[in-house]
Amino acid sequence: MHAMQYEITLPADYDMEIIRKRVATKGHLLDAFPGLGLKAYLMREREAGSPVNQYAPFYLWASPEGMNSFLWGPGFQGIVNDFGRPVVQHWTGLAYEEGPAAASAPGAATRRRTPLGEGVPPGEAVAEAVARHAREARRDGVVASALAVDPRHWELLAFTLWAGPEAPADEGERFQVLHLSAPGRSALGAGRQW
Repeated sequence: MHAMQYEITLPADYDMEIIRKRVATKGHLLDAFPGLGLKAYLMREREAGSPVNQYAPFYLWASPEGMNSFLWGPGFQGIVNDFGRPVVQHWTGLAYEEGPAAASAPGAATRRRTPLGEGVPPGEAVAEAVARHAREARRDGVVASALAVDPRHWELLAFTLWAGPEAPADEGERFQVLHLSAPGRSALGAGRQW
């Protein structure tokens, strides 16, 4: 599993209805994309308490071939054409879990980044994070959750989809989920990824 996200930060007075319409008309195009585990079409708005207006799709890829096909094909080129070429963040998957609300459509998502301290052995830190992730994924309202790591910056990433329109306030950065494409969700596996 590979996690990927790009963030398109928009002006404070940007009409976010444009993003909603974009997702409503184009979101379904990845509903059967080969190699894609899931794509959460995420957005956050200043008027809803976010520090920025932002379109920030989040992907979990079941295969690197699918990810490459998207990045070098017409899908990502559409983003480049409309918004310029954003930085694509990428994390190596550590664990994936379906939550108690797995059958629900997600309405919210959270992203939490945690640095791994220099004095901490990476293997121990990752093992502890995977065990904690498995426990956290069993909480009420969790649709699905992924844990990944960026070994370049030694940063853990916890990404969780939540049932309902609101995510818990203490879970990190919060996003609205406008659409979920999940053609290969079952291919993401369960538990740790090695």
